[in-house]
Amino acid sequence: MKYVVILGDGMADYSVEKLNGKTPLMVAKKPTIDFLASKGEVGLCRTVPSGMKPGSDVANLSVLGYDVKECYTGRSPLEAASIGIALSDTDVTARANLVTLSNEEKFEDKTMIDYSAGEISTAEAKELIEYLAKSINSEKLKLYSGISYRHCLVIDNGVVTDDLTPPHDITGKPIKEHLPKSKDGQLYLDLMKKSCELLKNHPVNLKRIKEGKNPATSLWFWGEGTKPKLQNFKKRYNLNGTMISAVDLLKGIGILSGMQNIDVAGATGNYDTNFKGKKDACLSALKSGSDFVYIHMEAPDECGHHGDTEHKIYSIEQIDNVVVKPIYEELTKWGEDFAMLILPDHPTPIKCMTHVSDPVPYIIYRSNKSVNGVDTYNEESAKESKIFIESGVELMQRFLSK
Repeated sequence: MKYVVILGDGMADYSVEKLNGKTPLMVAKKPTIDFLASKGEVGLCRTVPSGMKPGSDVANLSVLGYDVKECYTGRSPLEAASIGIALSDTDVTARANLVTLSNEEKFEDKTMIDYSAGEISTAEAKELIEYLAKSINSEKLKLYSGISYRHCLVIDNGVVTDDLTPPHDITGKPIKEHLPKSKDGQLYLDLMKKSCELLKNHPVNLKRIKEGKNPATSLWFWGEGTKPKLQNFKKRYNLNGTMISAVDLLKGIGILSGMQNIDVAGATGNYDTNFKGKKDACLSALKSGSDFVYIHMEAPDECGHHGDTEHKIYSIEQIDNVVVKPIYEELTKWGEDFAMLILPDHPTPIKCMTHVSDPVPYIIYRSNKSVNGVDTYNEESAKESKIFIESGVELMQRFLSK
């Protein structure tokens, strides 16, 4: 039996006015996904436990069948594993976004213009992070470069605070009420202000401004945590697992859970990603001995954060046509029993431009067991099915059940 999870990050949504009250999932042309929904189980699952923030870290761990209330220690430590940072038990890490803030003179008066600094390229970001590290790094602090706008700060003998705000939650809003206010958060605030001064006239930013792109004007820290301890995926489920993702968070989860990670050339984490390459990597992994493949596609989530309805629909259509369709067709040709789980980790509604913790619609399709599903896969059809799964742990057990 082969198992494939198709994870469209942030794919679920609320009704969109410009779509006549429909959601991107309702409007997108996705014939293969709808076919699988008609032959499979469709329902809703709560991937974000009550009281926890609806981050992709919590939600993806949940979809993978981990009890996040037991194993979750923060987002940044998962990303640190992907970057290759060896953490001690006393280290605290924080995600360090390169962001674009407005140009008011006083830092506290600025507004969050862009949480990704215009989807800054990895090469540009690396140059900026290495430049900042020369002034920030010490025996206590180490700044590491990651992918695009996503980077990592490690604090020796640090303290986990509770007042760091994800920058994508405050796009277009003044930052004053979202700055660290605790004594332990002062370190982060000081580093933000310092980075703002250092980045002001950097050649990379001057070039980006000249090209009409958003400059990286500051570091922004969030998602802090400590060294995680994830149970080995194979020990947990007796399956050889493979992770396919463009982002450090999912790669880190793959590493820490003992799964194989496959890097796909041209995978960007946005709607211009190499969808075909992810499909090819999945089939290659299954041919090479993997029993379980988790394909994570960030594109719908990024479009949700940017309020980009058109490209969110496009991303869903690409997932259907370029990923789901050929995987389904190829596995059918092989003649071996297989199952597919299709879902988002959490909704990222266009109107909110950030994550919400609502239950997500899912499909479980089994090649060896056809059931009467629904005509089309979306938030409403999943709700109308009356099937509700209380946790990701339960959903994964249900998916892997023979």
